[in-house]
Amino acid sequence: MAAALAARSCLELSAAGRAPPRSPQELSFVPPGIAPLPAGRYSDSAGGFCYQESAQLGAATRNRWVRWSTSGDTVELVEESLDVNLLNNAVRLRIQGCPFLPGGIHLCEVQSHLVVLLLTAQTVHRLLLPHPARLYRSELITESQVQSVFTDISKIHIRDPSNYYVIPSVPGLAPNSVASAAWLSSEGEALFALPSASGGIFVLKLPPPDAPGSVSVVELKQSSVVQRFLTGWMPTAIRGDGGPSDVPVSLSVHCLDHDAFLFALCQDHKLRMWSYKDQMCLMVADLLEFMPVSRDLRLAAGTGHRLRLAFSQSLGLYLGVYMHAPKRGQFCVFQLVSTESNRYSLDHISSLFSSQETLVDFALTSAEIWALWHNEENQTVVKYINFEQNVAGQWNQVFVQPLPEEEVTVRQDQDPREIYLEYLFMPGRFTNAAIQKALQIFSQGTERHMDLMWDELRKEVTLAVENEFQGSVTEYECSPEEFWQLQVEFWSKFYACCLQYQEALSRPLALHLNPYTSMVCLLKKGSMSFLVPCSLVDHLYLLSNEHLLTEDDAAIFEDLEMSRDVVCLVQCLRLIGESISMEMAFIMEMACSRLQPPEKAAEQILEDLIANDTENVMEDIHSKLQEIRNPIHAIGLLIREMDYETDADMERAPHLALRMSLSQLFGSSTAAHVVCGGVAKICSVRFLLCRDLLILQQLLLRLGDPMVLGGGQLFQSQQDLLHRTSPLLLSYFLIRWASQCLASDVPVDTLESNLQHLSVLELADTTALTPHKLVSGPQTIVELFFQEVARKHIISRLFLQPNTSSLAETSLNWPHLITSIVTDFLPLLWPSNPSFLFPECLMGSCQYTQLQEYIRLLQPWCHVNMGSCCFMMGRCYLVMGEGHKALDCFCQAASEVGREEFLDRLIQPEEGEVVSTPRLQYYNKVLRLLEMLGLPELVIELATLAIMESADDWRSQATLRTCIFKHHLDLGHNSEAYVALTQNPDPSRQLDCLRQLVVVLCERSQLQDLVEFPYVNLHNEVVGIIESHARAVDLMTHNYYELLYAFHVYRHNYRKAGTVMFEYGMRLGREVRTLRGLQKQGNCFLAAINCLRLIRPEYAWIVQPASGAVYERPGASPKRSHDGECMAVPSTRQIEILELEDLERECLLARIRLTLVEHDVSAAAVAGNSTPEETVSLLVRAGLFDSAITLCQTFKLPLTPIFEGLTFKCINLQLGGEAAQAKAWDWLAANQLSALVTTKESSATDEAWRLLSSYLERYPSQNSLYHRCVINKLLAHGIPLPNWLINSYKEVDAAELLRLYLNYDLLEEAVDLVLEYVDAVLGKGHQYFGIEVPLSPASPTMWLPYTAIDQLLQALRESSASENSVVLYEKLNDRMEDYQQKVSVATMERLYCRP
Repeated sequence: MAAALAARSCLELSAAGRAPPRSPQELSFVPPGIAPLPAGRYSDSAGGFCYQESAQLGAATRNRWVRWSTSGDTVELVEESLDVNLLNNAVRLRIQGCPFLPGGIHLCEVQSHLVVLLLTAQTVHRLLLPHPARLYRSELITESQVQSVFTDISKIHIRDPSNYYVIPSVPGLAPNSVASAAWLSSEGEALFALPSASGGIFVLKLPPPDAPGSVSVVELKQSSVVQRFLTGWMPTAIRGDGGPSDVPVSLSVHCLDHDAFLFALCQDHKLRMWSYKDQMCLMVADLLEFMPVSRDLRLAAGTGHRLRLAFSQSLGLYLGVYMHAPKRGQFCVFQLVSTESNRYSLDHISSLFSSQETLVDFALTSAEIWALWHNEENQTVVKYINFEQNVAGQWNQVFVQPLPEEEVTVRQDQDPREIYLEYLFMPGRFTNAAIQKALQIFSQGTERHMDLMWDELRKEVTLAVENEFQGSVTEYECSPEEFWQLQVEFWSKFYACCLQYQEALSRPLALHLNPYTSMVCLLKKGSMSFLVPCSLVDHLYLLSNEHLLTEDDAAIFEDLEMSRDVVCLVQCLRLIGESISMEMAFIMEMACSRLQPPEKAAEQILEDLIANDTENVMEDIHSKLQEIRNPIHAIGLLIREMDYETDADMERAPHLALRMSLSQLFGSSTAAHVVCGGVAKICSVRFLLCRDLLILQQLLLRLGDPMVLGGGQLFQSQQDLLHRTSPLLLSYFLIRWASQCLASDVPVDTLESNLQHLSVLELADTTALTPHKLVSGPQTIVELFFQEVARKHIISRLFLQPNTSSLAETSLNWPHLITSIVTDFLPLLWPSNPSFLFPECLMGSCQYTQLQEYIRLLQPWCHVNMGSCCFMMGRCYLVMGEGHKALDCFCQAASEVGREEFLDRLIQPEEGEVVSTPRLQYYNKVLRLLEMLGLPELVIELATLAIMESADDWRSQATLRTCIFKHHLDLGHNSEAYVALTQNPDPSRQLDCLRQLVVVLCERSQLQDLVEFPYVNLHNEVVGIIESHARAVDLMTHNYYELLYAFHVYRHNYRKAGTVMFEYGMRLGREVRTLRGLQKQGNCFLAAINCLRLIRPEYAWIVQPASGAVYERPGASPKRSHDGECMAVPSTRQIEILELEDLERECLLARIRLTLVEHDVSAAAVAGNSTPEETVSLLVRAGLFDSAITLCQTFKLPLTPIFEGLTFKCINLQLGGEAAQAKAWDWLAANQLSALVTTKESSATDEAWRLLSSYLERYPSQNSLYHRCVINKLLAHGIPLPNWLINSYKEVDAAELLRLYLNYDLLEEAVDLVLEYVDAVLGKGHQYFGIEVPLSPASPTMWLPYTAIDQLLQALRESSASENSVVLYEKLNDRMEDYQQKVSVATMERLYCRP
């Protein structure tokens, strides 16, 4: 890795971000009783204030400071921090009509307040702000954003008379001096020192803010030994001999415990020291004694002199004086020495001479002077010198930020708009403020462009220039060349405007030096920049030739000859770099961007240099090479200094459960801009250095001169160096590109989705993957990486390592810390290091486009982390929707598993996970990712590849085959899913897959595939699965029984098919008691009958499924008794065999049930699983007597319920009204009447009686059972018997009819029946009683129901009270006696006639 060698020069790094200019809080105040002065009376000025504990790690004010700038009567104060982003940190205060004195802003710290003292040309002011240490303690600052001390400045009482005072006209402010000083006394009084109009100094004192008092003015003059007070506006006599010559041009104050030393550098070139407490001049020193003077200088007023103080606890007080003389200047450094009796003198330390530049500002420490000049070309020059060590008086260079090029080169084949936009919005080139101001002017004030973000600003610029361009084109047609030329003209006009404002805003106003951290800043109008140490390599390459020639070679390396070789080598590189034109430089840029070998580009540039060498540069280079003793060794040394490659990966930082005080160190966006700007600057310089070095090596190879190369150098060594330089150049090119590449804004939902994907990869908890927070402006991807990942690693490395424990206890030192951070940051970005944090951070922050370009630039030449890069590229392709490209990348990365740290972390097994081979673990992670993204085709393809890796691991094979099966099934690839299922080596997984296949294909209604698969060795399992599902799910929403039926029919297993359909029908009857269920039940029974008819008769039987059986199915809970114990399942049950006839009867029953429900839907709930007897009752109730008779005949049931039901309906009709008559036609129509009469004379009642009559005729019964039940029913309801029924029954069984009459006490009808019956026996109407031959001697034996007749007579006798009964009794008794006589006669005749 590159050595951190001490260097003598510094780099300027801008802290201006790409955010829009801040909107400060605005405050305005008009002091009463003053006459306004012109705002442009004084020049703009700037300065800064450092908190005393800004270098302490544990302080709330660590790395915080306040900077200010004045312009006319306005001052802007901004609080800055390197650790946190401060909110509301800017305020703009305007004291109307009172221009601020240059340098007239002074800040002081007290225990609980930050006091701001302001001096204008007419007033002095005091502002009291809360101190940061009072707002919060440093260990509680864990957020990235905190409030500034200026947050509540609007609540400050700036108009309070106790906090401001108008400068009195006596003694009055000196018109020809702008010097001022202000401080706080130990009692809290605010003191303001100003040059007096009468010469000398006067001090204005404001009382403490919390104590009453009046303002007082004290005048200090050299002859004054008695204090004189001027109170309020009341003038007093001013005595003394002071004249204009002792008017101070620069004032500084040094505070003691109870006194203050006021140092005044006056126009008479003398330095005076005053004691404010004693009102006494303690020392006068003539500074012309320390510089060569002329008479003209002594007589001239020293208006350009400057004075600065620096105090050190160990060394005391230092005074730095800049003595201005025409065409020259001199710095003198003194140390204040005190002697006895309160006498003071100056000890001269050093005198340093400067060139003819105009001094703008300088800063002093106890060892160094930093100076800011403007040279004759009005360019900024910054230098510093260590006046204690540098005896030769050689100033050290500060390489300031150059302004952008004055012109942008646009080739004819390029679009001017794209080129200019790319150049304008390149990070680090133009500030947002400069572009916005240029846009405002360019748009001629038509619109206000304020607070535009970077992307919005780019759009507005494009729109503004295009509008101007379109408005100026008057012709409808122009050639492409003219169009291109006009575009270039307008874009160059806008570019010139931007350049003008960038130059104005980049002009430094002052130096700001933090004495506690040694941080040096350049304060500009609206921004600031930092000065950081320059590394040795960059120092040598950037140093101008005159400085390089005077460089002390011994200070570079211990080996003097090697130092000279390196200096000569760098001089050669400088000669090459200065000779390269823009076109030549573009060749190398394009070669790196287009992944072409840099060696070839260097060779082409060398040929162009030789061809265009008009100034003999090649000869100068050749002569310089002659001076190098060992060029190969010198080049190797230079390469080693620039190489940040490490042998092992830098240790991953522990989580910052650091001390809280370190958690936000360098965490602000300002710090990120500075650090990443330093990286970008280093990479830009070293890219040019490596380019020139590559060209030089090509020159050495071309020369091949042993005298140049050294006697023993080999060609192979040259080639090795060439191949070491090329990756070095490409590495710096890549990091430079990343430093200029802006990060994209990512929506929150994209971040959340990405976090889910990373959680699948188990990378979401790494420090590299925190979604980046919203920032005020766009970040580069290097800034994003530094803030989110690298900063914590670097801080941990610097402060938490065992060997750096002492560092954490010391104060922060800016030069050392910024150098260490940049030095540790570059290895984390270095492409050829094992650390893969940078691409990992880009992936975690969803910067996919940037990550793709990064890997594209990296892959052809960098052979470290190749597998990790392929994996990252695969992730990018997935996001872009290019899945097959992603799969190719994932497969390429698999070959590097186990060799790279990132991939090793990727395959760490989960807790409890069975560990397989690393590559299989990698495949599993990628498969999970692809599954989450919903890419089944890629999952199948990758799992197929992974199977080849798992030949000996049956568990992994089972997992992968299950994965393939699942996704084939999801895609509808049924055949492929079946093949994957059959190849699964794990029986349990195979069964799970089979179960899933059945369910999914059933849900999709792809039953043909399911039935036709061969299921080798899986037949019983398939049947079991389908059966278990059929018995477990709803019958009407799933068709598993039908599937099982088709399954068996396809395999010609008809008995099984019949069994399935019969069970289906049974369950439908039990569970689905609806019309639809009964329809399906009938179809099921028909299908079962068809199956059995396809079998030979001797095999046409099935086993009766148990009614209400509990089928054993996977996952079914055991049945328990009332006390919770598991009930024993019966081991055996009686098996009932059903033949074809049984199925036909069940089918008939199902069909009749369906007929019933079709007629009466309400009967479905009870008819579905009813027995034949129950069904008959339901049919009778519904009036479906034909169906009921059919059912009774099939199941050999008596017809009695039918006749009783029909009789009851006849009774109801006879007794009911018209509604009952109308309703009866429905059920009457459902029965087949032989001759239905539908005339007006025929009613529903008549038809019902006809139906009953027809049934009695059609279905005779033994012993006239049906007639008897009908008559019983009628008589029980008191309904007179119809004549047709009486006649019918008389013919069948008149005796039984008589008994029925007697049972129901129908004596008159019984008498009539007996009389008719006796007449029939005697021969009168015998055919109506079924008597073939009436009573005669020759007739067969005849009989009468004498018992019933006797009962009738007895009943009549018992009811003799009734006159009618008496008549009936006599009539019947007479007839019976007559009958007995005739029977006796016939009997005797028969006896006598018997042979």
